[in-house]
Amino acid sequence: MPGMSKKESDGFRKLLKLLPEDDLFALNDTVTNRLIPAASTSEAIEAIIAYSQTAEELLKRKKVHRDVIFKYLASEKVHLNPNSDKHQLVKTTLELWTSVSENTVNVSKVSCTEQNRDGLGQLEALGKQFCQWFFQLLNSQNPQAAQKCRIQDWGAQDWGAQHFWSDARMLLLSHAQVQQKDEFLGAELVSQRLLALVWEESLLFFPNLEQTGLKCVATPHGLVVVAVAGTIHREGDCLGVFEQVFGLIRAPQDDNRWKIKYVHLKIKGHVVKGTLPAVTYDSEELLQLFTK
Repeated sequence: MPGMSKKESDGFRKLLKLLPEDDLFALNDTVTNRLIPAASTSEAIEAIIAYSQTAEELLKRKKVHRDVIFKYLASEKVHLNPNSDKHQLVKTTLELWTSVSENTVNVSKVSCTEQNRDGLGQLEALGKQFCQWFFQLLNSQNPQAAQKCRIQDWGAQDWGAQHFWSDARMLLLSHAQVQQKDEFLGAELVSQRLLALVWEESLLFFPNLEQTGLKCVATPHGLVVVAVAGTIHREGDCLGVFEQVFGLIRAPQDDNRWKIKYVHLKIKGHVVKGTLPAVTYDSEELLQLFTK
């Protein structure tokens, strides 16, 4: 699962401040496919970090100039030959950010009681990182989004069953004019049904990753449950809200990457104006959702 560590995100917050404003806002438009307009430089920086697949990908963007990376490294007391090319500067920056052990979030040891504050912080960081990756990738399958971003900017070719466990299970609950409940079993079917939402139905999912919109818990056996709420859009119109819960488990046979074991998706066809979508499950309900 692509994404940035806290060390990388913090580094980019310093580095991107060195960009000229015009370049910064242009980079925001490129990375977010113009779907996330920024009203300030700080908003642009946060959006760029959130919607970038990896630190290396962002460092290699044309708008992240060689001179900017050189200035950033100098501010971090890393002194290189002024004639160093961008490739060398990118490599050095990545080495700087990975030299700290905090770049790996290990939630497998976090107790489901969540008494450890540091563990809970790491858990929330993992959940937010996962949601940023998942919804960016899912939305990139929307034909309009794919056409605008020329596919490769959002890694559209990477969607598929490989991100799910072979026995993955998904429950889809739709509350529109008629209540509907469907269940899908197996990585291929779950992947295809999620793909159909954005490819065939032209939907876009915008998660609320702040406070009430995101909740994460874990079991002592390595299952991490990530719940997120957000809004659903089509061609600029807000159609309703969603609440989605994921069950994630590491795959030792696949470089210990996190893969999706369970998906529970609720879609409602109305929006209460003036309120942000919020997760309705409490921690105990989330733990019971996939462990009954």
